[in-house]
Parts: sequence; structure tokens; C-alpha cells
Amino acid sequence: MSHLKKFSVKTSAKQEFVMIDHYLEEALEESGVKDGIMVVYCPHTTAAITINENADPDVRVDLKKGLDDTFPNHDYYVHMEGNSDGHMKSSVVGASETLIIHEGKLILGTWQSVYFAEFDGPRNRTLYVKIIEG
Repeated sequence: MSHLKKFSVKTSAKQEFVMIDHYLEEALEESGVKDGIMVVYCPHTTAAITINENADPDVRVDLKKGLDDTFPNHDYYVHMEGNSDGHMKSSVVGASETLIIHEGKLILGTWQSVYFAEFDGPRNRTLYVKIIEG
């Protein structure tokens, strides 16, 4: 059996990492699944899903700085919307994450959370959570 849940995520900056653990817990609780897999998916080409540290907010600041250093928003890019850096960041970070559900809980490390990564905000975005029992 599988369950699909859609969420709206409102971002407030050009680039930010929004913790989405509460959405995942809501989807898991509603599904009633005790053992299985959760796929978290972002259907946008300038946003992504990632897992990283939740204890020190400086980690997210450093991630933003590192991505900006690696993919600066140059004016010589050809894509006319001016968000080529967001497309590159999204491709590198990735559109989804897969999590293990065991005994009714997500398996995450002590300091881990799941983040919606915005690279071309602020925007209203969509997030999908698919839970597969088994």
C-alpha cells in the first residue's frame, strides 16, 4: 500500500533552507505505516530537497555561501530568466530524498533534519511525500 501527500511551502528569500520535518511527520502519522520507505520530492527546477544538520543554523549559512561561491549568478549566463545559478544548485543538490520508516518513525541521525532548499525565491512551492509500506 502507498500514500501520497502534497504540501505547500512558502519561501521568503532568494536562497534558503526550510526545515520540513513537521510535514514529513504529518504525512507519516496520517499514513499509519510502521515500516517502509518515504520519498520526499520537489517538482521545481530551481529548488531541491536535502538532509543536513539541524542543531547549528550556521551550517545552513555556510551551505548557502558555499553554493553561491560554487555557482555565482553571473550576468553572462544565456538563460534569460536570470536564475541559472538556481538551476545549477537544484541539479547538484537533487530533487528528492529517500528515508527509511522503522517501527513508525523516520530513521534520521541525531542532528539531521530534512530541508526544502530554495534557490530562486521567494516563491510558493509544492512538496510531495510518498510513503510505501513494506
